[in-house]
Amino acid sequence: MLTRLEVDGFKNLLNFSADFGAFTCIAGENGTGKSNIFDALQFLSMLADMSMMEAAQQVRGVHGERLGDPRDLFWNGYGAAEHRMSFAAEMIVPAEVEDDFGRLAAPTISFLRYELAIGYQPPKGAEKLGRLRLLHEELRHINQGDAAGRLAFPHSAKDFRSSVVFGRRAGKAFISTTVEDGEPVISIHQDAGSRGRPRPAAASRAPATVVSTITSSDDQTILAARREMQSWRRLALEPSALRTSDRYVDPREMGADGRHLAGALYRVAALAADADPRKIYASVATRLAELSGVSVQGLEVVADDVRELLTVYLQERDGFRLPARSLSEGTLRFLALCVLLEDSSVQGLLCMEEPENGIHPANIGSMVRVVQDLAVDTSMAPGKDNPFRQVIINTHSPWVVQLTSPDDLLFATSMRRTAPDGSRARGLVLRPMRDTWRAKTTPELAISKADILPYLAAPVGAQLTLDGF
Repeated sequence: MLTRLEVDGFKNLLNFSADFGAFTCIAGENGTGKSNIFDALQFLSMLADMSMMEAAQQVRGVHGERLGDPRDLFWNGYGAAEHRMSFAAEMIVPAEVEDDFGRLAAPTISFLRYELAIGYQPPKGAEKLGRLRLLHEELRHINQGDAAGRLAFPHSAKDFRSSVVFGRRAGKAFISTTVEDGEPVISIHQDAGSRGRPRPAAASRAPATVVSTITSSDDQTILAARREMQSWRRLALEPSALRTSDRYVDPREMGADGRHLAGALYRVAALAADADPRKIYASVATRLAELSGVSVQGLEVVADDVRELLTVYLQERDGFRLPARSLSEGTLRFLALCVLLEDSSVQGLLCMEEPENGIHPANIGSMVRVVQDLAVDTSMAPGKDNPFRQVIINTHSPWVVQLTSPDDLLFATSMRRTAPDGSRARGLVLRPMRDTWRAKTTPELAISKADILPYLAAPVGAQLTLDGF
């Protein structure tokens, strides 16, 4: 669970910071750069899984395309000044993880702060593109006794916090950086703390972060941090992917675009606690009918042994039996969210851009409820019936804003910020509502209803309203 994010020098995120709870809705006009928050999270997630250059090429460019030149990631782009971007993420990691060899491991402490700084090395010789340089990397603990002051979002200390925050550490950080002869040297420290001998490595030519190289349970806390960041996903449900049948050999986990929906539902139904898949199908069908307004009588995944395909079929009350490829975009989106709700194995952070797209206005309330229900209930301990999931959405819809609790809202605006080189430039700022938990720590950024009138009132010049109805 991501509890705090700090970014400086990545796109228009300058001296940026934000605290997160289980569910967060970021509202803002198009062009404010609110999607860059998701880009930063996606970049951090990929840095935990692949080389820096590979991760950079997966992130959106300024015009929406995937990047070619890594300088597009930096706030000053192709300027002559030094290129540097830094990140910090405070997170609660899973209590148990699996390493790359299938062995289970438990971190010695679950509340961690990860810091990373990356620079740019211009091309040399025959090189056409420069590369990213690892400048600083650190993973350190946040002790259990300090958690109360760091976790400001509403939650139960007895049931939630005590079950997810554990461990103390008196030794050094798990990963630290020193400078020797002007070059950064990154060291891995054992979970035993100061009793373990550090393993140093020069960072100047490192193609990847240290976290991404940890594959075994020998460094269980670093591995847990890696697994947590790998679980940060950006959902972008695509109708074409949602409509596709699954082959028997395809994965049984739904992809970020909704691909393998049929396989995921088939697995969840097959693993039902009482060994009755029909109950899972009935639960999904009932929820889908409530959300979408479609007259759903039943739903199932049909296995075609001849073609070796899994296909979702929906039975309507009027007798029509429809495959997924015949369903509307809105119905498919709701179906995917319903399957995620039933799948307790899906944990970590889910980011969704404008989930209201393609949804009829009458069903916006249902959509908001379902994405909120995806997030963990922080009034109770996480478990099979309360998966440890976190959800962040962004929107510019007045309806979504009006249907969201002020505690869960952040408003994206552009303000003059101090850039890494000391100059002043416009950067993204997230502003909370007054009298909410975030406003207590950043009262200077808090806003009132008067500041968000476009989200609360009918637009100027509206031709059709309820006045006089």
